[in-house]
Amino acid sequence: MKLLFDENVSHRLVDMLAPEFPGSVHVRDVGLLAAEDARIWERARTQGFVIVSKDTDFRERSYVEGFPPKAIWLDVGNAGTMAIAELLRNQSVRIDHFGTQEDASLLILSIGPAAI
Repeated sequence: MKLLFDENVSHRLVDMLAPEFPGSVHVRDVGLLAAEDARIWERARTQGFVIVSKDTDFRERSYVEGFPPKAIWLDVGNAGTMAIAELLRNQSVRIDHFGTQEDASLLILSIGPAAI
């Protein structure tokens, strides 16, 4: 599954998670740094990416517009890049399953006791 990392998460995640999520990119790598959410949404939709963001805007857009694209909302507060990479690695089976579900548009991933 290819992930499109939003600007509110580190671009370093692309390399850190390449074995688990080959073909993933960060918005800065595809000319979308500081782009409007609609442009990011459209790029993900047309190129088969799942958006990964800490921004609630994509979460809300997935409720209103559905999918494609699918979105993963990171409910992680100020967690650092290593913690986010660990979360995505640990949840890779769940993320892959989410990608195959025809009726799912949003996956929420949390860190710690509040995790759902």
